[in-house]
Amino acid sequence: MRAHLTLITIDLSFHAASAGVVMAALEKHGVSASEWRVPHERAFELLASGQGDLLCSAWLPGSHGAYLAPFEHEVEKLAALYTPYALWGVPDYAPADAVATLADLAKPEVAARMVKTIQGINPGAGISRFSLEIMARYRLDQAGYRFRHGTLDDCAAAFEQAVARRDWAVVPLWQPQFLHWTHRIRELADPDGLLRGRDEATLLIRKDALARLPPAAAAELRALRLGNQAMTYLDHLVARQGLDPRIAASRLPG
Repeated sequence: MRAHLTLITIDLSFHAASAGVVMAALEKHGVSASEWRVPHERAFELLASGQGDLLCSAWLPGSHGAYLAPFEHEVEKLAALYTPYALWGVPDYAPADAVATLADLAKPEVAARMVKTIQGINPGAGISRFSLEIMARYRLDQAGYRFRHGTLDDCAAAFEQAVARRDWAVVPLWQPQFLHWTHRIRELADPDGLLRGRDEATLLIRKDALARLPPAAAAELRALRLGNQAMTYLDHLVARQGLDPRIAASRLPG
């Protein structure tokens, strides 16, 4: 009987892009898969409850470790697909000798030039939680900034509109991400480690689901290594070129 698994994908374009690679690998081995795309917290709830079999993907340990911890013993970490990290960045035309670190944003001469609204994504994302810590640590509200939650489209549009005007602006972002494919974004130094450094984007599977997976399929999933550059390209294909994630996966070389 053909195996069927339910893949839970965090509802952002780059997660969908990597999920396309996972779905293609499963199909290659005769495993049918359905996919749910849901926000961060809901993704881990579905995996914990057994309503989902795989999750693509958990950024561990920094961004999503707390979501996984209560049921970590019930899953296997199949593969580290890429090595993501959160960042605050500025367009590269904002001079590095003026704004190089997170603390520089509070300087009066820098704050006077910056767009004051820092447009983020949904509150459950690691970058959103870390951004609120940055706001508090450097007292950026006192310099006139405000952090606003929103959608990924809100975040990308705010940055691209600022670039079109040649404004100085902060984008709370991550690597890999499609904006890096077409824009030069300089990361601000984070000496206090508020952005938590590098994670591993980890494909998770429930142990009870792993038992239903053909050994060859499990071996292929364990061998998946995409890397940040390939993920940025995949994200660009999905988010900006409108490709289905499985079609985008077929565009990867090798």
